[in-house]
Amino acid sequence: MEAPCPICDGTQWVSHDVPVGHPDFGKLFPCTCQQERRASERIASLRDSREWARLAHLTFATFEPEGHAFNAEQRQSLRNAYHWAQEYAKEPRGWLLIQGNYGVGKTHLAAAIANACLAGGLPVTFLNAPDLLDYLRAAFSPSVEETFNERFDELRDMPLLILDDLGTQNATPWAEEKLFQILNHRYLGRRPTVITTNQPLDDLDPRLSSRLTDMDLVRKLPIDAPDYRRSPLEQEHQALSSLVHYRDKTFDAFNLRRFEISAEVRENLENAVAIARSYAELPQDWLVFAGKSGCGKTHLAAAIANRCVALDYQVLFIVVPDLLDYLRAAYSPDSKVHYGKRFDEISESQVLILDDLGTESATPWAREKLYQIINHRYVARLPTVITTALPVDVIDERIRTRILDESRCSLIPILAPSYRGGQAMEKASRTTGRSARKKG
Repeated sequence: MEAPCPICDGTQWVSHDVPVGHPDFGKLFPCTCQQERRASERIASLRDSREWARLAHLTFATFEPEGHAFNAEQRQSLRNAYHWAQEYAKEPRGWLLIQGNYGVGKTHLAAAIANACLAGGLPVTFLNAPDLLDYLRAAFSPSVEETFNERFDELRDMPLLILDDLGTQNATPWAEEKLFQILNHRYLGRRPTVITTNQPLDDLDPRLSSRLTDMDLVRKLPIDAPDYRRSPLEQEHQALSSLVHYRDKTFDAFNLRRFEISAEVRENLENAVAIARSYAELPQDWLVFAGKSGCGKTHLAAAIANRCVALDYQVLFIVVPDLLDYLRAAYSPDSKVHYGKRFDEISESQVLILDDLGTESATPWAREKLYQIINHRYVARLPTVITTALPVDVIDERIRTRILDESRCSLIPILAPSYRGGQAMEKASRTTGRSARKKG
């Protein structure tokens, strides 16, 4: 017969020697023998669980440290994350924060850590943030044997907690509070924790972001690489598009500068916004915005792009000089995609938005390639938005004739002056207006 535990004498529960008034006074806690038993059972159940089966193939052996990186910096970020994830799995200490966009390998590395630790006998809980909260909520069901407190304590004290996709949870006050309580407990106890997120730390709960910036505890592994789930051509398309830098450029965010410009100019700007809104709902033929630098052309073009993306159109938003650099790069020995495929990708894009026409290098090769793309889209009547700061009469004649074809193109001149510094001018205008009203 096995001897009873010398700590709890076989009862499996212990009380802490604390003074009256202490939060733990009079409470029973699982003995270490019970925790060890639960840990063994946890390992066995994890290995047999359906949830873990879907992660079993995500190991260090199946991870590609080079990924689909395009350049040395991206390859280095992947190799660095791979190396430190392996080191962490050998001896989990402190926190590991893996950051990057969708599909760069964050979950794979986190699961590889979990698989390695599980194989070594260390109990692991691997959950994404929404599932963790659902796991806690489910404890309130009458059919669940474990109480909420038992599940809550299990997560707080698990030898290794891996939390995937932090920031994707429904940010209710209850969810935010429970998540903070779990992570703060682990932070104070310096318990091994791995977190992945595609969110900037500033967008997370400030209480969590402050702990995730503690360099004494947290090792941060940023991954800058394309989505490995996409084909090489799709990845290059994603890398080519500049729309990621203009996600905040929406119609609702467009400032009509009511206190800064004259009524005539404001009416012109309002008309441009109305036309852009209408085009975004059903993109057809061409739309060209012409006006001085900083007048709002790019904002309207990006707002169209963002709305079209929301409507499931395939959109390519690109500055014209970048487009030509992208085509030139196809001649490099390192290029993964043939020039013809790159050219067709741009020419056949469902919606193409060319920003800053006229700022490209005016070499014969550049003029010819740009004309070929634009002419193809003109003949095929493919939805195309162009912005330019050039007077239309100085644009390449072959392109100009197509822009001036009113049967296929709407040319929208924007009369507003440069918007840069507009907020200060608007504030000054409001101040002047208030002063004038006081004098009146």
